[in-house]
Amino acid sequence: MSRLNSLLIEPRILPRLEPGFRPAVVVNRRFHELIKQSGKPEKVELALEQADGSVFRFSTEVLPSGHPDSELNLFYIERYVKFLLWSRGGFRIHFAGPPELARALAEHYIRDATGKFDAYMMGDRIYERPFEVRYCREEALPPAHSVTQPLGRHLDGCRIGFDLGGSDRKVAAVIDGKAVFSDETPWDPVTQSDPQYHYDGIMDSLRKAARHLPRVDAIGGSAAGVYVNNRVKVASLFRGVPKDLFDKRVKDLFFEIKRAWNNVPLEVVNDGEVTALAGSMALGDNAVLGLALGTSTAGGYVTPEGNITTWLNELAFVPVDYAQNAPVDEWSGDYGCGCKYFSQQCVGRLAPVAGIDVPPDMPLPEVLKHVQDLMKKGDDRAKAIYETIGTFLGYTLAHFADFYEFRHLLLLGRVTSGPGGEVILGEARRVLREEFPKLHESITLHMPGETERRHGQAVAAASLPVLK
Repeated sequence: MSRLNSLLIEPRILPRLEPGFRPAVVVNRRFHELIKQSGKPEKVELALEQADGSVFRFSTEVLPSGHPDSELNLFYIERYVKFLLWSRGGFRIHFAGPPELARALAEHYIRDATGKFDAYMMGDRIYERPFEVRYCREEALPPAHSVTQPLGRHLDGCRIGFDLGGSDRKVAAVIDGKAVFSDETPWDPVTQSDPQYHYDGIMDSLRKAARHLPRVDAIGGSAAGVYVNNRVKVASLFRGVPKDLFDKRVKDLFFEIKRAWNNVPLEVVNDGEVTALAGSMALGDNAVLGLALGTSTAGGYVTPEGNITTWLNELAFVPVDYAQNAPVDEWSGDYGCGCKYFSQQCVGRLAPVAGIDVPPDMPLPEVLKHVQDLMKKGDDRAKAIYETIGTFLGYTLAHFADFYEFRHLLLLGRVTSGPGGEVILGEARRVLREEFPKLHESITLHMPGETERRHGQAVAAASLPVLK
């Protein structure tokens, strides 16, 4: 533990309400300083394999065996691989490097609760293959291979777009790219055990939009979770549904909805992907990383070529804080994950720290609304919350830049509504300017206007399907 503490150094800029924050990017760079000082780095080559044959290759280094701090290798590689799993995805990890490190990593996914969660989600739930870490020599690693495809941007015809969040669902009616109606309806999907609740809610929103269209040519949607070919793989919206009922009804829920709408073209993707799409469409540029701060954290990515990949971009689960006492996500059981820093959950946990008295049983959307009302009145306690999130964001963007090539960061979601959103961006820019000046010059942070911020995803989602 003492050696790990020497690695968990303070950042130059401490979050106002969470001085124990230890940004992943700062810790990783300190670790690589140790590797450089050792003079004998050991290379680790990784290949993550997906069920469709996509393979993503990565290269990193660890301390040499026998080094006084070599026990830090497993800590570093486990956090590194966890980021890869939830940003890229894969059911099989091909590992070329120190064999004892490969064995220790494989044991983590069998022995530790957090490792079991990752292995179950990647193996059973998402790719429906046995999860494994496979040791091999570097020359035996499978070559990189990936599939990209254009995303959305289809504006012809009469379309419905929807966005399903954990506290509300949004819908828009769109004619030839112009929104003629939009609506937002509160709901509580996460705790519901009967998927009929979800079906009825989605259908209700679609019918509202359809009343404002002469016909419905296509339906596009975004929702929190992992969706593959319109099938629900993992989604927080359905966390309350028992697994047998999930397999029976939820997996193909959107096929059921498609049939109810006369089998018009229908596409559903992760809400983060639509966040990035909305940004790319609005900016007229690509290489966009989208981040939606809502009930949880959604991420999406548009490549420099303007396409999406088979990457998961589930940034709710990527580690961003390496502090050992970092807040724990109740779903994965892991600490320091994105959902606790960029969401309503973050606002809820920081409010008491800021001195804002909220009942412990107050729902998070109401806590957020209370904080936003205080922010509008100039309350410094509320401002401290947004400044803290902004500090988190600045360091985390530098971490993301080690894994994503992006020129633009688009910030969306209910947490960014109101004046607090500008405080978040301002503080994030300050961190980049003072800590990562080259990155500050190379990426631009954006936040759409209030109307676009609340309903932009539903409108962008409408552009997903291709008309027959």
